[in-house]
Amino acid sequence: RRIQLDKTWQWRMEIGDSRRLVVLAVSLGFYLYFLRENAYYLAAFATIGLLCSLVWNFGGTGTVRKLAFPLGYLVLMVPLPFVDRATLPLALFTGVCSGALVKFLGLPITVVGNAITLPNANLVIGAQCSGINSIIALTALTTLAAYLLVGPLWGRLSLVALTVPMAMLGNILRVANPLFVARYYGADAAFQFYHDYSGIVFFGLVLLMLMPLTRLLRCRTVRPDVI
Repeated sequence: RRIQLDKTWQWRMEIGDSRRLVVLAVSLGFYLYFLRENAYYLAAFATIGLLCSLVWNFGGTGTVRKLAFPLGYLVLMVPLPFVDRATLPLALFTGVCSGALVKFLGLPITVVGNAITLPNANLVIGAQCSGINSIIALTALTTLAAYLLVGPLWGRLSLVALTVPMAMLGNILRVANPLFVARYYGADAAFQFYHDYSGIVFFGLVLLMLMPLTRLLRCRTVRPDVI
């Protein structure tokens, strides 16, 4: 009976190994196909599937479960095609909101699309001011924080969901601030040295906002198994 059980177990293991090899071959096939077709974002997804199948083949199902988040986290590295298409609308939205804010604060300006006219300068809100890079970076950070922190599920999901409005708010303030500098010190002073380094400052301020936000969402401690 023991010999029969051993043979049954061995047969099941062989079937399982065959399935893993099939999944590995299919993942590799998708990766090579998308790479040949220059569909690089799909090739990136296929790369993640290929890594998962490699982990499954060499480590087994238990290892895949343990590494589920790190493997899934790789999805955030994929350059999705809609990102480029969202750049211009975000830049226009940022220009309108920034212009409305500084106008509310008493600065005389005119906003037409992404063009802003000051009494002493004419400015254009370009694609680099869309804030898309900040949104992507902050999404990755808040997703990691939601995984590392202990708290209710609604709190961790809310932390990730608030990423976009927080990043957009920080970007609007970042763009509005140089408008005051340009008004009183000239466009060269605002959009050379100050413009290049103010982005880092405002992104840091948004990151600091995450600390009280995590406490408000009851995500206050780090998971003991990752310390």
